[in-house]
Amino acid sequence: MSDKIVKSEDEWKAALTDDEFYITRQKGTERAFTGKYYDSKEKGQYLCKCCGEPLFDSDSKFDSGTGWPSFFEPLNEEAVEEEHDQSHGMHRIEVHCRKCNAHLGHVFPDGPQPTGLRYCINSASLDLKKD
Repeated sequence: MSDKIVKSEDEWKAALTDDEFYITRQKGTERAFTGKYYDSKEKGQYLCKCCGEPLFDSDSKFDSGTGWPSFFEPLNEEAVEEEHDQSHGMHRIEVHCRKCNAHLGHVFPDGPQPTGLRYCINSASLDLKKD
């Protein structure tokens, strides 16, 4: 993986919509069932909205019924990083892009096999590169 991308807050604001900035740079969350990819069945790779790094493949996407795009694994071990999130009185594991540190969503241990994981990702954090 290439070097990390570091930009100022103003540079990110200029490159993203208000919603994308709020979600990816300020760790926001889009409302359930509102994102453009939550129900998408199109084939391809899901890229980081901020830096274009490939993060997830459509072959690992599944319908979790939660209203957010859900994947049972990232594209590879180096695509995402995890950190503990104690916000809102909950204990969760945040997922962010390893290359630019964009907030993507959270990972939960209630997904399907083969991993048993559910990467619950904001559509606003992603771009789909169709096959």
